[in-house]
Amino acid sequence: MPAPCPECIRSCSWTRYGSCARNSAHCVTHCVSVEPLIEKGTPAFRRACLALILASLVVFANLYAIHPLLPLIAETFQITSLQASSVFTLTNLTLACSLLVHGPLSDAIGRKGPLLAGITATLVLNLAMAYTTDYSLLLWLRAALGICLGVLPAVAIAYLGDSMSRKAMVAAVGLYIAGNTVGGAGGRLAGGFIGEHLGLQAVFLSLAAFTLLGLICVAILLPRPAGFLPQRLSPAGGFQSFIDHLCNRQLLPAFLLGGCNFMIFINLYTYLTFRLSAEPWQLGAGALGLLFLTYLAGTFSAALSGRLNYGGGLPGMAIGVLLLIGGCLITLSEQLWLILAGLLCNAFGFFLTHSLANAWINQHATHSKASASSLYSVFYYLGSALGVYYLEPFWRLAGWPSVVAGSLLVLLINLGLIVYLRRKSFPA
Repeated sequence: MPAPCPECIRSCSWTRYGSCARNSAHCVTHCVSVEPLIEKGTPAFRRACLALILASLVVFANLYAIHPLLPLIAETFQITSLQASSVFTLTNLTLACSLLVHGPLSDAIGRKGPLLAGITATLVLNLAMAYTTDYSLLLWLRAALGICLGVLPAVAIAYLGDSMSRKAMVAAVGLYIAGNTVGGAGGRLAGGFIGEHLGLQAVFLSLAAFTLLGLICVAILLPRPAGFLPQRLSPAGGFQSFIDHLCNRQLLPAFLLGGCNFMIFINLYTYLTFRLSAEPWQLGAGALGLLFLTYLAGTFSAALSGRLNYGGGLPGMAIGVLLLIGGCLITLSEQLWLILAGLLCNAFGFFLTHSLANAWINQHATHSKASASSLYSVFYYLGSALGVYYLEPFWRLAGWPSVVAGSLLVLLINLGLIVYLRRKSFPA
């Protein structure tokens, strides 16, 4: 679709759907060239979903492959659990910060180009990490990796909003989040197995090969977004967009919900790896990687989230948080099978809430949707990065029961945020 002409921008309140809010004859005559939005079930829908699923497999496998290796990293480098966790959390932190740039940049220059550039840089960084033996250098490279991986969460939901009808977009978001779960679980599983048997270098080389394959597939499959219209790249304008989103009472609670939810969900796994690597379980890195197969419960809940989008998705979000609370309580058991059941419950609930919150953000952002999606992801990954520092004192205080208690405090706040959204969006 062509960009609107200066007259449209100046006087006609051009919208991204190729129409003029004032229905100006000039716009209709000179600027309207509308490509149809992608509908659910069409070949274009399947291509776009497959491409974004493959991209999410690549990105989240790279992000999470070292998660089950944290005890091994601590032992290898003779460092504390907090220092080992920093190899993982630093990537999430830089990813979160990078979204403040990726979102406005994507609104200005497009969706597909930045995504392919980020995946290419990820490939290069994996090759560099494969031959790194210094802990400090590994931290720097993982920090750079977070910046590259941040492109996908910044552009994916905005791409779907640009390209698809509302019904198709909600379904596609669920499939995309399902891809996130498979990428995260598969990356951890492969990382744990390869790391335990072949070492860290083999993990990074395997990730490089997988990234190259994903890059080729995404470049071929991903259609150009039909409804994308570039916005002028302006630091002041980008900052104002973020301020507008933060002042939107239908968005800020959803941002906080995403961050607090992920803060608890992901770091429960972090401390569970340390819990289960000790007595009486003494699980190795490969076995710890198998724990993350519980993520696959989230694959189903994310894919089903489109069917639970009634009431704006708020009832489904509440169900997800309640399942997280129940799953946390189940993990207090000393029986390994019950711990796994609790993790399955956690994954189903978390990804249900996450999928519906993503769709909520896209539907309620009044402009600069990539910036809104980026801001959600900023809260999301900051929660991941900061959660370890929130839960570490609980871990040191009384071990796993204390971690669960700290988690429940945050999850109760999340329920309050959903109630607030309900009252603001659907007043009696």
